[in-house]
Amino acid sequence: MAVSYKKLFKILIDRDMKKKEFREYVGISYSTLSKLEKGENTNVDVLERICLKMDCRIEDIMEILPDQPPSLPPAEQDKN
Repeated sequence: MAVSYKKLFKILIDRDMKKKEFREYVGISYSTLSKLEKGENTNVDVLERICLKMDCRIEDIMEILPDQPPSLPPAEQDKN
């Protein structure tokens, strides 16, 4: 499963907050911000800090994206 933080970056846009301002306000490192931008895993403590500082819930800043279902073999696709 993949993680997306697009919701977080939409909040930043809605609040007219630059990424640098966000990073300093929340107290996260540049490398942590980079992980968020790339949709990489980050520590739950960081996510908690973001939610507390930004006054939002975890589901407001991230979502879990399901893996793509495996494609059916050609013989199975013909049956559908």
